[in-house]
Amino acid sequence: MLIWLVELSEHLKFLNLFRYITFRTGASLFTSAFIVFLFGPMIIRSLRIRQGKGQPIRADGPQTHFKKAGTPTMGGLMILAGIVGSSLLWADLSNVYVVATLLVTLGFGAIGFYDDYLKVTKQSHKGFSGKARLGIEFVIAGIAVYFMMRTALASGTAGSTFGSSVAFPFFKDFMINLGIMFVVFGGFVIVGAGNAVNLTDGLDGLAIVPVMIAAASFGVIAYLAGNAVFANYLQINFVPGTGELSVVLGAVIGAGLGFLWFNAPPAAIFMGDTGSLALGGTIGTVAVATKHEIVMAIIGGLFVMETLSVIIQVGYFKMTGRRVFLMAPIHHHFEKKGWTESQVVIRFWIIAGGLALLGLSTLKLR
Repeated sequence: MLIWLVELSEHLKFLNLFRYITFRTGASLFTSAFIVFLFGPMIIRSLRIRQGKGQPIRADGPQTHFKKAGTPTMGGLMILAGIVGSSLLWADLSNVYVVATLLVTLGFGAIGFYDDYLKVTKQSHKGFSGKARLGIEFVIAGIAVYFMMRTALASGTAGSTFGSSVAFPFFKDFMINLGIMFVVFGGFVIVGAGNAVNLTDGLDGLAIVPVMIAAASFGVIAYLAGNAVFANYLQINFVPGTGELSVVLGAVIGAGLGFLWFNAPPAAIFMGDTGSLALGGTIGTVAVATKHEIVMAIIGGLFVMETLSVIIQVGYFKMTGRRVFLMAPIHHHFEKKGWTESQVVIRFWIIAGGLALLGLSTLKLR
């Protein structure tokens, strides 16, 4: 919104700052953090009063989790307020990629909110129907992917099939054109990312820091992919307009920092599906927009690991009646093995950081 101030730069030279993505990304980060810090305590008090018993605790989970009973959930509302409020101020709202990303963020956040609402009101882990939830997520993600694909096709930066093609790391020019099926592929990436972060959100601070690491990584990727000079130097695909996504991801980092202040052990509030689905969907959308869907599996490798642990556990149990892990997702397995919650969280942060550096290294290995 504030980008219109650039028009006044002829009279006030300092307003030229609003032209630069780097400046607006930094401003977006600090603005979103300020919003969460400012309204966070009020939101926590309101949710604690309205929810009563708070988020239900799994009866089969680690015994240490029972002391968290009564902690309110839906903390994602704080995160969404920071991301959306800051993005509306600092991002270019005429940019299709920004609009598509905010559509997914808010859409997935609304789904997560309804799921959290059902769990809290029923005091049950059974919230929104899984099939219905996934169906709505695919519709939202599909709409976003379609418009991003059309925008990339219209740009014609790398041929008429660029917008509907999948790029591969380590290969400069190798792309596979999926045609209209790219909408399905992109939708799968976004929905998968949203639910992967959702599965990871099981311990205080476990999901939010890896999300911020991924957001920072994709903030760099979006800025480079949206800049013709840098994209050409690194031999990555140039996608005009995606640099503006750095501003949105700056808001994600700032909102994450603000939320972590309240979510640090012992957590005053949980993120809930409201936040985890929205954040995962945001990262997935940026990955699709920048043509780095496969790289996301590296940068977000921690989320992939958590998801695979659930798939393996469920699949193996259905086939044999036995379990591979003591408990899934895998962070609970390590708790059952005797790791303290802080050990699991910090060690998983380290893994997330290492995978992000590995993912970023693919930018130069072409």
